[in-house]
Amino acid sequence: MKLRQHRRTLVPRVARLHGAIQLCLLIVGAGYWLVQIAEGSAYLELAENNRLREISLEAPRGLIRDRHGRPLVENVPRYSLLIDRSRTTDIEASLAFAAEILRSTAEEQGSIEPEPVEQESTEPPSDRSRADIVAELRATLEDARKTPDFKPVLLAESLALRQVARFSVEHLEHPEFEIAVSHLRFYRHGHQTAHLLGHLGEVTDRDLSLYDGTYRAGDTIGRSGVESLYESHLRGSRGEQVVIVDSRGQISDEFRRSPAKPGADLTLTVDLTLQQEAARQLAGKVGAIVVLDPRQGEVLAMVSEPSFNPNRFARRLHPEEWRQVLNHPHHPLQNRALQNSYPPGSVFKVIMALAGLDLGLIDPQRTVSSCRGFSRLFNHTYRCWHAGGHGRVDLRQSLKRSCNVFYHQLGLEIDVDQIAVYSRLFGLGRATGIDLGGEKSGLVPDRFWSLERRGAPWYPGETISVATGQGPLLVTPMQIAVMTAAVANGGRLVVPHLVRGRGPVRVDRKPAQEISSEHLQRVREAMWSVVNEPRGTGVSARVQGLDIAGKTGTAQVIKQETRTDSEDLPPEQRDHAWFASFAPADDPRLVVVVFVEHGGAGSRAAAPLAKPIYEAFLELEASHGGPAA
Repeated sequence: MKLRQHRRTLVPRVARLHGAIQLCLLIVGAGYWLVQIAEGSAYLELAENNRLREISLEAPRGLIRDRHGRPLVENVPRYSLLIDRSRTTDIEASLAFAAEILRSTAEEQGSIEPEPVEQESTEPPSDRSRADIVAELRATLEDARKTPDFKPVLLAESLALRQVARFSVEHLEHPEFEIAVSHLRFYRHGHQTAHLLGHLGEVTDRDLSLYDGTYRAGDTIGRSGVESLYESHLRGSRGEQVVIVDSRGQISDEFRRSPAKPGADLTLTVDLTLQQEAARQLAGKVGAIVVLDPRQGEVLAMVSEPSFNPNRFARRLHPEEWRQVLNHPHHPLQNRALQNSYPPGSVFKVIMALAGLDLGLIDPQRTVSSCRGFSRLFNHTYRCWHAGGHGRVDLRQSLKRSCNVFYHQLGLEIDVDQIAVYSRLFGLGRATGIDLGGEKSGLVPDRFWSLERRGAPWYPGETISVATGQGPLLVTPMQIAVMTAAVANGGRLVVPHLVRGRGPVRVDRKPAQEISSEHLQRVREAMWSVVNEPRGTGVSARVQGLDIAGKTGTAQVIKQETRTDSEDLPPEQRDHAWFASFAPADDPRLVVVVFVEHGGAGSRAAAPLAKPIYEAFLELEASHGGPAA
């Protein structure tokens, strides 16, 4: 009886237990189905991610060489310090250890540069305490607090080899630190080629959105010069390495690799010898030098001063360094050869002479003006630079001795609109088309410009100023180089260019064939006398064994009520100095234009700087056939 009662009680319990067990098995089975089948691919990916790590392979930028294959820009190894926070138990101790190594002095750091050129330290100043460095490292980690702990954080860049060795030796004690090797852009000649080559800068949010997927945060991009204009050619394509890591985060094997594709190299038209000579001549001054091949427009040298060291931009600039560059009174980032425009002064007399000849207003065989040192026109006195005057002068003498009065008289006979036509015929008033960014077009005034921009009519007295290269007339040194090349080569307006073998080279942008060869020859002969005959204003540029033709120019910065020597004025009020030239006179292969901002007279400040450049050209001719070889 009792057994039957116990059975009636036990059977329902067993049934409930059996049901519970079946429910548990059902839940386990459902869970297994969910994990292994329904979401199996997702969990598999998570598992793979726990043991696979993607490493981006940086593509080295293409190299840049001069016309003879000499390196201008290279890539050198850069060592960066990363920290994996998931592998440290005491982050403060780790930061203290890193700060002690990073506090190395500049003498201990050595140099990444392959030869002894100017070195600017890329490391924290050695006079900072370890506590200061720890604070900076801590701030870096704070900025990366939203980054997962297992992802390495960049702590420092451009480590010296001594520092890399220290971290490597201590790796067993401090496995949280990793050394990453990347490519650092190295500009071998620093300041001397800065405005030609340009510089790099870190990508901004705008860059990331503009070039979707091409760049990542922390990448660098060309910001100026050749580096910027040929960015897509130089940058290459990023690669990827997927490695297998163990439970300690150590790499145990490679899973797959997609190699990076290096950027393509560039060969410039620049001759490094001429570039360096031009840079030496302009060092310590403010201005620009352009050296051009008048036959095809190849830029053989282009220097702007003051310059900057582009190697400083190959890494992250400290805010204070960037402020120093931006607040520099002479704006070293500006390329004065292209991006600044100035009155041409007496260099513009070349255009006036050609216009006068072409319009039949000048008879080369007859003296047409008597210079007494000034002209009295429209109730205003216009002075010649020579107080005693030049007496009676013809076309040749007017250019050779740069007589202002001759061109005052010519300005009475040529309308400003006609002057504008001849100016534009030789490339003034518009961009030259050089393969660099930021070029200014300058200004060639005419009556329409005066009414549209100033809301006032053009006055005859203004034409007198323009006739001698003053007034609202503005040009860039590169435009003067193109103008001089057109005079030298017989009237062809070349397009200056810097890179060889990249796209079609347009030689004749707009032929200036309206000017007869006879008139061009007359002006070339007069320009030859400027340098090679007594009392020529450009005799300081004369080179034995080379026939140089040129024209000096002095452009006033302020209006002078009385005759004052420019050197007696404050530096910021002194005249601008010009010298535009070509050689050899009978077979031009070189154009040299020198501009010195606030330099004074062109005959004293600009012409002498061209002489060593021509001497270097002669040496090149003797050694391997010249820069155009």
